[in-house]
Parts: sequence; C-alpha cells; structure tokens
Amino acid sequence: LRCRAAPLPRACHGLQGSMKTGSLSCIIPCNRLPVQLMSQVRVYTSNGQKKGLGSEDRNGSTPEETLHKVGTGQDASTAGQKPSFLKEPIQVKVKAVLKKREYGPKYTQNNFITGVRAINEFCLKSSDLDQLRKIKRRSPHDDTETFTVYLRSDVEAKSLEVWGSPEALARERKRRKEAEIKYRENLFRNQRLLREYKEFFGNTKPRSSAAAMFFKGPGKVVMVAICINGLNFFFKLLAWVYTGSASMFSEAIHSLADTCNQALLALGISQSARTPDPSHPYGFTNMRYIASLISGVGIFMMGAGLSWYHGIIGLLHPHPIESLLWAYCILAGSLVSEGATLLVAINEIRRSARAKGLSFYQYVVQSRDPSTNVILLEDAAAVLSVAVAATCMGLTSLTGNPYYDSVGSLGVGTLLGTVSAFLIYTNTEALLGRSIQPEQLQRLTELLESDPVVRAIHDVKATDMGMSKVRFKAEVDFDGRVVTRSYLEKQDIEQLLQEIQQVKTLEELEAFMLKHGENIIDTLGAEVDRLEKDLKQRNPDVRHVDLEIL
Repeated sequence: LRCRAAPLPRACHGLQGSMKTGSLSCIIPCNRLPVQLMSQVRVYTSNGQKKGLGSEDRNGSTPEETLHKVGTGQDASTAGQKPSFLKEPIQVKVKAVLKKREYGPKYTQNNFITGVRAINEFCLKSSDLDQLRKIKRRSPHDDTETFTVYLRSDVEAKSLEVWGSPEALARERKRRKEAEIKYRENLFRNQRLLREYKEFFGNTKPRSSAAAMFFKGPGKVVMVAICINGLNFFFKLLAWVYTGSASMFSEAIHSLADTCNQALLALGISQSARTPDPSHPYGFTNMRYIASLISGVGIFMMGAGLSWYHGIIGLLHPHPIESLLWAYCILAGSLVSEGATLLVAINEIRRSARAKGLSFYQYVVQSRDPSTNVILLEDAAAVLSVAVAATCMGLTSLTGNPYYDSVGSLGVGTLLGTVSAFLIYTNTEALLGRSIQPEQLQRLTELLESDPVVRAIHDVKATDMGMSKVRFKAEVDFDGRVVTRSYLEKQDIEQLLQEIQQVKTLEELEAFMLKHGENIIDTLGAEVDRLEKDLKQRNPDVRHVDLEIL
C-alpha cells in the first residue's frame, strides 16, 4: 500500500481503518486523522484484472466515499466542506505465489530406471515388467535413438507386491549375491580347465584381433625387432666370450636389453587391444605408454648401468684383448641387421605421420606411437653404439692400449642413458594427460561457437588420451530462446494457443508449465547430443565428449 501524506505538525500514531472492495481487504495503519488519503483507488486482483473503486457498494455509496467515511468519520458530500485529501492514486498489487514443494533429502519418486536394473536390483522377472508403464526416452548411446525405461516408484511397488515385504526382498537380494559370487568362482575354475584343455589338444580357434596386430603397423615393427635383436645378442655374447672385450660385452648387454624391452612392448600392444570393461570404461590404450615407460627404465638400468659398470672395471683393471677378427665380423652383421630394423621403423613412422598431417620430428617428440618410437630410438642408438664400439676396438688393436676399449663401453652406456631419459620423459608426459595442439583445440572451439544454440563456451579442456584418442570437455552457455524456438517449431501452434486460452486457474497454469517445461528440457538434451555427434563426426580423434550446461 502506498500513500502520500501532507506535511503535518505531529506524527501519526496508529488508528486502523479498513477498506473492502470485492474480495480484497486492505488495512491502513493510522490512529488519527492527520494522514490524508487520495480519492481514487485502483485494485489489481490475482488474475491481473484492474478494478476501480468507482462502483457503488452494497449501501449505494461509492468506494471512495466509503474510504473517506472510514478515514474521517464524516460524509464527504456535506455541503460547504472542502475535501481534505489529494487526488492521487494508490496502487495495490497482489502477487500470486505457487506454494513451494518440499522434496526432502532423498526423493526418487520420479526417477527412471532401465529394465536390466529393475530385474537385477528388485529381483523381478521380465514378465513382471510387462504390467508396468513403459516410457520412451532418449538413449544415451550413439547406436540407438530411444530406449524403454520404467518409473522407479512403479518398480518398487511391483517388487513389494511380488515379494510381500522389504525384508523378504532383502533376503532374496542376499541370496542372489551369494549365488553370483559362487558363479564367478566356478567361471574362473572353468576358464582354467579350458586353457589346460586347449594346451593339451591344441587351439583351433581362429586368430584373434590381438594376434593380427603383430602382422601390420607397430606390431610388425616390434616383432621384427625382437627377432633381429635376439640373434644379435646371441652372436655378440659369443664374441665377448671369445675376445673378452669390454665394448663387445656392452654390445651384448645392449642387445639383450633391447630384446627384453621389445618383448615388453609386444605385451603392451596386446593388452591395449582389450575391450573396455566396467573397471576401465575408457579402455586400455595407455598400456602402450606404460610398456614404453618401463622399457625406458629397463634400458637405463640394464643397458646404461651395466655398460658403465663394465667400462669402469676396465679402466681400473685393464687386461689385454685377444684377436678381434670375430668381433669385427659380428659387429658388421649387427650393423646390417640393426640398420634394417631402423629402416622399418622409419618407414612406419613416416607413414603414420603423413596420415596425421604431422612432420617426422613432431610425430616422434609427441610420442604418437610409443611402441614404434622405442624401436626407432633403440635401433638408432644400436647403430651408433656399433660404430662407437668398432672405433674404440680398432684403436685398441692399433695401439695395444686397452683403455680405448673401456672408454668405448662408457660411450655406449652414455648413449643408452640419453635414449632412456628421452623415452621416460615423453611417455610420462603422455600418461599425465597432456592437452592437444592449440590449432586443433581452436577448431573444436570454433565449431561449437558457430552453432546457433551456443552463446559461449568456458573452461575448455581437450586431453590426449593416447593412440589418437581425445577427450573433450567444455562448459556451454546455451541460448534458451533458440532452444525454446526449436521446440516450438515442432509443435502445433494453434493447438498450443488453445491450451493457453483454456488456462484459468493456478493449477491449470502449473500443469501447462510442467508439461512444456519438461519437453523443453528434453529438447535441450537433444541439442547436446547433436553437438557431441557433430564433434565426433568432424574430428575422428575425439572419442569422448562431455558438454556441461552452464
């Protein structure tokens, strides 16, 4: 209530006068008459209609006369008396507020659950679900548009109807849990017996996809390297036993370390081909980086460590070297074999880098294919170490000084340590989850911002998960007007207008808003799915997209 008072010599202390028009009652706090009220009142009811107080009341007097009589105790129409209040309106607006609904700390009455959850968690049969209400919702999976869900309240009521009481349902859950544990134990035992059966009678199962990986791409490079380095280790070991050369011993240890590390890489490749499971929802692609990281540590400890140790022992306790003819022949064969493996790795990296639109150097530094990178660096180090060992052994044979041979062993160890440090660094960076290239991130950002439903995007993160898999996350500020218009374009506007015109009460308004509000939220979810699908189609490297509504 708003009123204006003229300047008065004393304050107002509270007499109450009441005014009643229709169903609206106003209480005017006033104890005395010094407050001068206006002569015209406009009343707004809860349905938005404006009513003037110029109409006569039940006694035949106008509302403003009634108001004046209540406020002054006199009749404003008395002859010779001037009206003592100003002609200014009072506007009273009643605000209709929907009663707030208290849901409590846990509210699941409107939750949806799938049929699989209903059967597993509430111990029901598929025939029990046929009697319940079926609701079609948007599917969270890319391969299906919609799927069927059930109201959780309906499922809970049906489970109590089937089992009789919550206690009986709890007992059945416990029994099924024990049966599941026993089934898993039997399954593990049966799998072990099946493996023993295959080992005894032979496995006639077709070659799996994991085995096929070793006949192309990085798997082929790794298998070729394992075979060549295994033969090199055997012949270098024979040459060291025959000559006693420290450099030849370092070369033998180097080949052994390469063979073991490449076997570890093969294990990582086979494990990375495993399909995702509930414990690892994003798959096992990082197994290649883990295997490469362990390989780098192994090169450092086995290759560099033993080479340094043997070189230091040779410096402290030098001894003469026998005929080096066989050692030179074995080193020459090793140079040819290691060079062939190096060429295979170089060709594979060039092909992969060309497919990704990267240079050779960028592909290696970013560790796009960790398995091939390890083969490349190991074989490059092997070729250089063969050259170093041959040079130092030649100086020893020419001068008769065994210290050159020991220095060669230290040089090979230093070269292996450098390679291992580079492998440890690049694979650690990949496992930590580094960001993608700024140019690629800018393309993804521009693709989202160019869509009409997107006002802005914030907190953008794009993580390289390894092996050409990117996870993209962003906070998206959606344009509610565009989303609502998208919903309205699919509706019958004439029918919608009729529904609006039929709304007369607060209950009807609430039902109308709840119906179309839920549909607009579904439209927003469909827009999110569309954006995620567009990102994946235009950028094949993006495998996982998380768009959060801001």
